[in-house]
Amino acid sequence: MYFDQNQVISEVFHFDHSNENNEVFHIAYGVDKNFLFGCVTSITSILLNNTKQEFHFHIFSDYLDDDFKKRIELLAKQYRSKISVYIVNCQELKRLPSTKNWSYATYFRFIIADILYPAIDRLLYIDADIICKGSLGELIKLDINEFLVAAVKEKDISWWQKCAKRLEIDNLSQGYFNAGFLYINLENWQKEGVSSKAMKLLEQESVKSKLDYLDQDLLNMIMVNNVFFLDKRYNCQYSINYELKVPNGTYYKNPIEDSTIFIHYIGPTKPWHEWAGNYPCSKYFIEAKNNSPWKDSTLLSAKNANQWRYCAKHKFHQGKNVAGLIGYFKYYWFKIVR
Repeated sequence: MYFDQNQVISEVFHFDHSNENNEVFHIAYGVDKNFLFGCVTSITSILLNNTKQEFHFHIFSDYLDDDFKKRIELLAKQYRSKISVYIVNCQELKRLPSTKNWSYATYFRFIIADILYPAIDRLLYIDADIICKGSLGELIKLDINEFLVAAVKEKDISWWQKCAKRLEIDNLSQGYFNAGFLYINLENWQKEGVSSKAMKLLEQESVKSKLDYLDQDLLNMIMVNNVFFLDKRYNCQYSINYELKVPNGTYYKNPIEDSTIFIHYIGPTKPWHEWAGNYPCSKYFIEAKNNSPWKDSTLLSAKNANQWRYCAKHKFHQGKNVAGLIGYFKYYWFKIVR
C-alpha cells in the first residue's frame, strides 16, 4: 500500500439508505469540483438501469459543499443505496505531472485502490463522464481472480502498436486499454504493488518523458499481460465534438447501440455542458439528470477559454449565430485578457 488514509483523506461522509441484507457491488469515482455534477448523474444512471442490485458508491473528491451533501443524501434515499464521499488532501498529488485536460484528480484511482482494500476485494472504477444505459449483471458475475483488472481496449491494433513503441513495451501491441473503466481485483492490485510501482515510475525522468496519457500509460505499462479484455459495450467512447464534423442540421453517426452498457463521453465537451444538451447522444445523461435530485439544475456554462471556443463552435453548428459570436468574444477575452 502506497497511500495512507490518515494522510490523504481529511473527511469521510456516509449517506446510507441501503438494505444491508443484500449483496453489495462497489463502484468508485475520483473527481475534482468540475466533475461532481457528472459523477452524481453517472451514479443515477446506474441506479436507474439496475433497480434490483444493491450498490455502494465511493466518491473521492477534493470538494463537497452543503448543497451537494443535501442532494447526495436525497439521491441515496431515492434509490435506497449507500454513497460515501471521501475528501482528499491533494497537496502531494499536485506535485505529480498534469495537463489542462488531465488534472491531479486523474491519480485518484491509485488512492481509491489503496484506501478501500482490504474492506473490499472487487471494485468497479469509472470516470465521471461515463453514463450507464444497461444491466451490470454479467459484469458483477465476471471471474477476474487471475487478473489485475478487466478493461476495454482503446482504438485498434495500429494504436496499440504505436503505444507499445512509445512506451517501449512490446506486448502492449496486443492490447492497450482505456483507464476510464476498470473492474479492479483489489487483492491482486495490492499483491503487485501497483500504486507503489506507478509512483516510482513517475520519479524517473526517462519514463515521464514517454507519458502522453499520464496514469493510463502507467497502468498499461504495469499491468501488461495481466488484463481481462471486455467487449466495447462496457466502454463505448464518443466525443460530442464529433457532431461538428457533419453539416448543420444533421447528427454524427455514433456507435451507441441497444447493447451498449456504458457510454464514455470523451473529449472536452461533456453532456453536462449547456451547448451539448440538444444532441441525441446526450439524451442518456439528460434522462439520468431528470431522475435525480439535480433535475432542477441547469446545465453548466463555459468557464475557460477552451470551453468558450467549443461552445461557440457548437452554437454556430446549431444555427445560433448570436450565441456563437458571444462565445467567440468570450473565448478571446479569456485567452487574451485573462
